[in-house]
Amino acid sequence: MSRHRLIFAGSGGQGVITAAIILAEAAVLFEGQNAVQSQSYGAAARGGISRSDVIISDAPIHFPKVNQPNTLICLTQEAYNKFNSVIRPGGILITDTHYVSLDTRAEARIYHLPLYTSVMQEIGKPVVFNICVLGALQAITGLVRLDSLHQILKKRIPSRFLDINERALQLGAELGKNTEVQTH
Repeated sequence: MSRHRLIFAGSGGQGVITAAIILAEAAVLFEGQNAVQSQSYGAAARGGISRSDVIISDAPIHFPKVNQPNTLICLTQEAYNKFNSVIRPGGILITDTHYVSLDTRAEARIYHLPLYTSVMQEIGKPVVFNICVLGALQAITGLVRLDSLHQILKKRIPSRFLDINERALQLGAELGKNTEVQTH
């Protein structure tokens, strides 16, 4: 039995919940997996901590909350400070170099990537930052195929924004493939 638990954490408005929904849908609709996604918001819809849990499994899922994730994605310093201690030892931690400064508390394989900076340099629109993160996650974990994520983008994203979202997904995948893992 295969079960993967993820927490996406960041600031309200960064799209962490949308990214989690896209991942869960890709797993169910195109990978033949079971998936659940749940979410919680901080005090403010924009600016407070946003968290979304995803569980992907080939067996039934009975509880939708993630306590010790295999993979933790932290897109702000506040999210990193709050959640880095809950990752399973040896798990995967994905952070953004623009928003997060690492310390040595996380016992994980760490991917500290220039996601936001790359999005701004290559695409120029911060709204696709979350999709870039999904591309990196896909390249690092292989939980779903990149094509499965593309298919969900086609279903969820208005056609006039599809091109920049697909570019962001590909950019993230390239960053995820071409990065060295750090351990702490």
